[in-house]
Amino acid sequence: MRSRDRVELALNYQEPDHPPLDLGGNPLCGIHVSVVYRLRQALKLDQPGMPVKVVEPHQMLGEVTPDLADALGSDVVGLTRPTTIFGFRKEGWKPWTTFDGTPVLVPAGFNTDPESNGDILLYPQGDKSAPPSGRMRKGGSYFEAIIRRPAEDGVDWRVEDNLEEFGPLSDDELEHLGREAERLYMETDKAIFADFGGLSFGDTALMPGLGLKCPKGIRDFETWYMALTRCRDLVRELFDRQCNIALGNLARIYQVVGDRVTVVLASATDFGMQTGLMISPRTYRELYKPFHRRLNDWIHQHTKWKTFIHSCGSIAPLVGDFVEAGFDILNPLQCSASGMEPSALKKRFGGQLAFWGGVDGEYVLPFGAPDEVRKEVNNKMAALGPHGGYIVSPTSSIEPHTPVPNILAMVDAVRNT
Repeated sequence: MRSRDRVELALNYQEPDHPPLDLGGNPLCGIHVSVVYRLRQALKLDQPGMPVKVVEPHQMLGEVTPDLADALGSDVVGLTRPTTIFGFRKEGWKPWTTFDGTPVLVPAGFNTDPESNGDILLYPQGDKSAPPSGRMRKGGSYFEAIIRRPAEDGVDWRVEDNLEEFGPLSDDELEHLGREAERLYMETDKAIFADFGGLSFGDTALMPGLGLKCPKGIRDFETWYMALTRCRDLVRELFDRQCNIALGNLARIYQVVGDRVTVVLASATDFGMQTGLMISPRTYRELYKPFHRRLNDWIHQHTKWKTFIHSCGSIAPLVGDFVEAGFDILNPLQCSASGMEPSALKKRFGGQLAFWGGVDGEYVLPFGAPDEVRKEVNNKMAALGPHGGYIVSPTSSIEPHTPVPNILAMVDAVRNT
């Protein structure tokens, strides 16, 4: 069975030959570049020392090329804008080396400076004349956001300041998306997972404005969460204007990519902690849900795309709202969090909501033995796979020190279902 068909069957609540697998097909289920390098070496896809491209520098995710996707049996391939979260383009590749010694290629705009303590600084749009927006701590594996605008009380907050990173896509960006959608559709048999950007409301990963040289507005997490209560009308106005921009962009994007896309990332905002929600159900229903519904309604009325919501943590009280808002797929299904028992979620929402994830990426995949990984994958497939509606994937991007045998055990469990 073709990968694309396998994914589409599962998302339409039919059982394919085995549940689809996503390893590195989207930035929320990516693979750290050091692990991609070790996988390519273990599978004898490269000669020793051949570098791997860093395609997402915030998490330092490596490129999963078609040969690696085929070797792993991954059924999904990603489609993204040509720029990174730090605002520089994914082009002009140059050599770099991670703290653990992995040889990689980074974009030309990936310009760094060391600090005296050994930390590494990264700059918005690659411009070293601007204050740095990312920090990789000495010996670290990722870039953390640097909050460059101090906390404010929000009294003088202007909505326009937090709209700076949103706007109409350029002709160049549209051309890129159309060209890449055509290439991926014709050159692979994978389901295309699209991250067009600009669709997530209140996403704290985007809040600091990592790609802006001089971000204005609310850019720190504490002030943002206070604004949800103290400045609710302004937040609603921000979401409304962002939604209008997003709908305009989607109409233009659809003209160039059509129905080649299978899944679109419609929200990546985290609403949960390990033990409960970060916001009240009322706040979700009053501030977020109306705009989620607008996005989903437009997508379902004009395209065949399936809409994907990512939210980590204990979000069980909101899952019914996600269904009502029109989402098709829930990720990452963090089963270690309170109230996220997979069989209960499948029983209640199976046939209304597909599940994408569920394999423990916090403990079992990075720290377990291969047999434990196989057991984890088999348990999730048994709980979530019947009658379709399940795509196997880790609950997070694969961590840098995850053993290669554990990843191959995950692949083996899916293939031998």
